[in-house]
Amino acid sequence: MIVARTRTGLCEARATLPGPVGVVPTMGALHDGHFALLRAARRRDRSLVATLFVNRTQFNDPSDYAAYPRDEAADLAAFETAGVDLVFAPSVEEMYPEGFGTRIDPGPIGADLEGARRPGHFAGVATVVAKLFNLTRPSRAYLGQKDWQQTRVIDRMVRDLNLPVDLVIVPTVRDPDGLALSSRNVRLSPEQRQSATALWRGLELAVSAWDDDERSPEALADLVRITVKAEPLASIGYAEVRHALTLEHVAVADPPLVIAVAAEIGGVGLIDNVVLGEGLVVDESP
Repeated sequence: MIVARTRTGLCEARATLPGPVGVVPTMGALHDGHFALLRAARRRDRSLVATLFVNRTQFNDPSDYAAYPRDEAADLAAFETAGVDLVFAPSVEEMYPEGFGTRIDPGPIGADLEGARRPGHFAGVATVVAKLFNLTRPSRAYLGQKDWQQTRVIDRMVRDLNLPVDLVIVPTVRDPDGLALSSRNVRLSPEQRQSATALWRGLELAVSAWDDDERSPEALADLVRITVKAEPLASIGYAEVRHALTLEHVAVADPPLVIAVAAEIGGVGLIDNVVLGEGLVVDESP
């Protein structure tokens, strides 16, 4: 496995990789959700590139950036075990040299939900992902369903800027109690972690109601809100039912649909969602 620290080193190593090339962008603190992305890429592409960079420009809260878990040695070992061919692990100065001033505005699709909760977040995401795609030149990029709005922002950017990369969305990986895996989960105490399962419990109730023919977006969202608000340690950010691809409000809850929720528990921001509709995520069944 090659580890490149500079854009020049990355370019030289990338030139040696046979295509097609898949890329998995990460901020490290790897867990089974990341490994699902790596496995999906390893199955589809001849060469596999991973990126390892905690992108400060997508953190609107400096303390959140400072607290983000980092263990580069463990991450590099995990990448090697997963069969990664090339890791790009740049410094902040390499990605944002002195005088850097360009930012990508993701437009309306990044202004609501997480965009409203974390101002500037998706501009930071879109900018760094565009840079990483330009540098790694992948055929396909692999993203996790858990960050559903992020996948829509990146999809919009790829289409608007004519970037030659196909996106593959991999289903959310969960612990046995339903909690979506996240690098932030390590910051939760056992009691807080138990409270965090309310996000998934609320989503399950909404999906069950939808299966029973409930088609009121507000009624479905209320099931999630009530469940999260019942947890004394949780502060609800939002629970919304939206069109899965555009993230626009819907009058009737029919696919393609996303039911999204955000909450803060112990100062840790958590998100989760379910998507309803065919072909929105890859089918990873045996």
